[in-house]
Parts: sequence; C-alpha cells; structure tokens
Amino acid sequence: MRFLLVLLITAGLSACASMESAGEALEGIKDYVLGGEDNAEPPTPLVELTEEIKAEILWKESVGVGADEKTLKLVPAVGAGKVVAADVDGLVEAHKISDGERVWETETDYHFSGGPGLGDGIVILGTTDAEVVALRLETGEKLWTSSVPGEVLSIPAVAKGIVLVRCTDGSITALNEKTGAKVWSYERSVPALSIRGTGAPIIVEDNAIFGEDNGKLIALRLTDGKLTWETGIVVPKGRSEIERLVDLDVDPVAEGGVVYIASYHGGVGAASELDGYLLWHNEQISSNSGLSIADRHLYVTDTDSNVLQLDDRSGSSLWKQKELQYRKLTAPAAYDNYVVVGDLEGYVHWLSNSDGRQLGRVQITDGPIDAKPVVADNTVFVYAKDGTLAALKVR
Repeated sequence: MRFLLVLLITAGLSACASMESAGEALEGIKDYVLGGEDNAEPPTPLVELTEEIKAEILWKESVGVGADEKTLKLVPAVGAGKVVAADVDGLVEAHKISDGERVWETETDYHFSGGPGLGDGIVILGTTDAEVVALRLETGEKLWTSSVPGEVLSIPAVAKGIVLVRCTDGSITALNEKTGAKVWSYERSVPALSIRGTGAPIIVEDNAIFGEDNGKLIALRLTDGKLTWETGIVVPKGRSEIERLVDLDVDPVAEGGVVYIASYHGGVGAASELDGYLLWHNEQISSNSGLSIADRHLYVTDTDSNVLQLDDRSGSSLWKQKELQYRKLTAPAAYDNYVVVGDLEGYVHWLSNSDGRQLGRVQITDGPIDAKPVVADNTVFVYAKDGTLAALKVR
C-alpha cells in the first residue's frame, strides 16, 4: 500500500524535469511514506583486497566547496597542461597537471552547476541561474557571458567555433565560441516526470548528437540546428509516469561511426552515426551514470552500481563486476588495461578490463565522488563533491 501511494502521488507531479524543488519534494514524499533513507539498499562493505597494482595519489588539492552536496555536473577538465575545476559558489581554479600547483583562480558571483567544458583557449561553465560564462584558459579572465533558457546541468560541448549548452528544460542553445552570441536554439517539451539532469551533447563531424528524456536519440546540424535524424532507442512502457521513465540522461559516446547511449529504464543502444539506424539494443541494463568505450568494448555502470563490459558490436555482456553494488559508482573511465570508478566514500577503484576483478583502490576523501574520472597521459584525475581534486597514477 505504501508503494502504491508513492506511485499515485508521484504520478501527479508535473514539470519536475527542470525543477530542483520538485525533485526535492519527490524525495521528501518518498522519505515520508517509505520511512527515509533506510529503504535504500546499503552499500556493499569493502573487503580487504590483495592488491595487484599500487595506485598512488600524485597530488591533491581543494577547490572551494565543490558541489556542496548538491546534484550538479561539476567535473574536472584537462587541457593545455592544466586541470580546471569549479565549485558551486563561483570559484574556478586551474592547476598544473604535473604537480597540482595552482596556476590561477577566479572568484565570481555565479552559481556554477555544469562544466567546465574546454574549447580553443577557453573555459565554458553553466550556472543554476541560466547563464553561460566563458573564461580565458591561460589566465582565468572572464571573456563573455550569455543567457540560456534554463539551468545548466550538463557539460558544455565546444567544437568548430560553436558552444553547445543543454538546459534542464530539454533545450539546446548554440553560442559563438568567441563572443557568446546566440547562433541557433532547439526546443522540445520533456515528459511530465523525469530524472534530474541532462546528458551533454557530443559533436561528431558536423552534427550535435544527444539523448532525450523520451527515449529518442537526436542529431542536429551543427551549423544551423536543423534536424539531421532521430531514432527511438527505447519506447516508454507502462501506465504510470514512473514506469514510463526512459531518460537518456547520460552523455553519449561515439567511435567508428557508431553512437552509444544508455537509458534509465530502457537499456543500452547503439545507432549509426550517419543516419541513426538502430544497430542493437540491450534492454536488460538500466543506467543513468554514463559510458566509456575502449578497444572495441563498451563499459557501463548500472543503477545498482554493477560495472559491465559489453561487446560494442552486439551489446552482449562479457563480464559483470558485482562486488561494489550500491556504492553509487561513477561512470567508468577505461584506459590501458584498467576500468576506473569512484564511489560514495571517496574511494577510486581500479578494475581489470579482462574480467572486472578488483585490482586496487585508493581513498582521496571521505565524501562521495559522482563525476566520471578523466584520464590523460595515463594519469587519472578525480573531482569529489566536497571539492577535492586529485591526480592518481598506477605504479
């Protein structure tokens, strides 16, 4: 009866896709009816590990308050010998990749919620107040600001002189990289109920490709925003709004002419980059964290924090790592012979890409990590929700 009551109440909510307050209200209803957080599956305890590799912290710094326990999309961005990170209170810092020395810091009055994305000597960030801010990568100097239709909870994508910004209302705005002037915009309504957050668009050749909350994968022409193709990765099913949640909220990945994306309820799919033709669909996997691809294999963290390796040609599962269940793992980052994920207690785990077994772990903080690790030059960069920024390496 309690679960039925939750369904009845939440099915009546509307427009919560872009409203943090509505999302918080939903969580409050669930806590009230179901008795709070105790209803969630407890994280699997970590067992003593015979490490096969030694992961070391090269350096560790603090960037303000980080996300300050909010659900945002603040990530580390690596480029031009620097790693850049921002906090929710408007602080942006650039550190040297080699030793973590701070190159510059910029304090602003903005409330950053998405980014940074890096372009040609430029750092792009989105805010909770529907603004986009551009800084100079070398110095942190502000270059321009621009308004967009809603809160930005995705990483801005930059290529070919265009900045693409995805808002929580489902819209995409294309801005001129040098001036911030609006080039074109795309708008489409979102379902009445969806998961908080939006996947970032990726730029592939001359198209911007992204997933929508209705289960469709869309490609727009980069120059003018005209529709190139759209394809249904998953069709919503069920009678209640909760049952019909099929958000494509993860950032797609592309390789070899194929685009891969995952859905909250509707599985993982692959589509042709050229025309959107659906190549395969594995409906058994639910994910809203993200994907990686490396060496003809796709890696995904599912909603129970299992990490899976899939065959990129068929979507079939090759192995599944279950020992870290319910630890709220990040999206996996794959490089060399490793798959790397962060968890809710500040641990970074290295898994074998051959069978998923645990190889090693290191803790950078005691708070959660929800941003996907970034790999550059065989170094793993991690940004935790409390503002801890760290560079890690396997010796």
